[in-house]
Amino acid sequence: MMNKNRQLGGILPGFFALLLIAAALFLLFDGGWLQFKKLPLPEPAAPRLVSPRGDLSGTERSVIELFEVSKPSVVYLFTESVERGFLRKRVQEGAGSGFVWDENGHIVTNAHVVAGATKIQVQMDNGKTYQAKLVGAASAYDLAVVRLVNRPPELRPIPLGSSADLKVGQSVFAIGNPFGLSKTLTQGIVSALERTLPTNNGREIAGVVQTDAAINPGNSGGPLLDSAGRLIGVNTAILSQSGSSSGVGFAIPVDLVNNIVPRLIERGRVPRLGIGITTDDGSLTGRMGIRGVAVLGVQPGSPAERAGLIPFDLERGLMGDVIVAVGGKSVSNAAQLARALEAVGLGNGTNLTVLRGDQEVSVAVGVIDLDE
Repeated sequence: MMNKNRQLGGILPGFFALLLIAAALFLLFDGGWLQFKKLPLPEPAAPRLVSPRGDLSGTERSVIELFEVSKPSVVYLFTESVERGFLRKRVQEGAGSGFVWDENGHIVTNAHVVAGATKIQVQMDNGKTYQAKLVGAASAYDLAVVRLVNRPPELRPIPLGSSADLKVGQSVFAIGNPFGLSKTLTQGIVSALERTLPTNNGREIAGVVQTDAAINPGNSGGPLLDSAGRLIGVNTAILSQSGSSSGVGFAIPVDLVNNIVPRLIERGRVPRLGIGITTDDGSLTGRMGIRGVAVLGVQPGSPAERAGLIPFDLERGLMGDVIVAVGGKSVSNAAQLARALEAVGLGNGTNLTVLRGDQEVSVAVGVIDLDE
């Protein structure tokens, strides 16, 4: 009997302890102190009210309108070129910008954008892509023209302006596809005028427009516009060690573009004007302390030979002619000589001022197309 009582005495305290724990849990979770099950859900945060901004400024509206009107004339070019090696070939892809020149489907871009391309595709503003064929390129001006094979029914040629009356400080706008980001608008000013830009054939593009409008890889070949939405230049290069825009960009002036592009459309090429000489790179005249262009070679049958120009004979140490002026205007390097002859024009004649020994002599020459 005592054993049973002892057992009951040991069981009852444990039983009562379990009851107390159960009651505490019941009060805690259901009836009780914290009422976890009955806590209301938090109210969702209401969005903040939008502050009215009022009308856009007149300047903003003008820039928006300029972009909306101009972007249908801007295109995105994709190119493919094939490099053939031993037992295999490699396809390289490129991209750049361009713009509609006329309703016949001619597109203007940079020569370096399409150089060596075996396939050219043009994406228009409507998002559709069209095949294009190269019409002609002029690497001396970094300009090229391609033509859409099956052109869309409506093309919007870009309006032309003039680069002759540009002023430093006036607003300019660049539209292009930098880093593959299509239809990008950047804004800046004309930073400088009459810059020269070297090309890969030893010549220089004269009258280049410098701008601080952001120009990056992919902008090449796109238009530089004035505040009226007129073409004033073709974006071609940046001055940067990193390859990204550093606030110094260059555009081929539209007056030069309007001279070169029609010739590319008509003949597929631009005459390479000259008189039939090879010239020094400036090192010879630099050692002599002379400002001018040393004649190192004369092409047989050329205007230079007929004019009696005398080349240097470096092997025998014989002096030759140094051209110091064209038409009375001084020239100090080969690039300036090339520009002066281009200004004379194909088929026209001019007088060269030549330093021959200790004397200056004048000789008459004609300007020809060296590629014919």
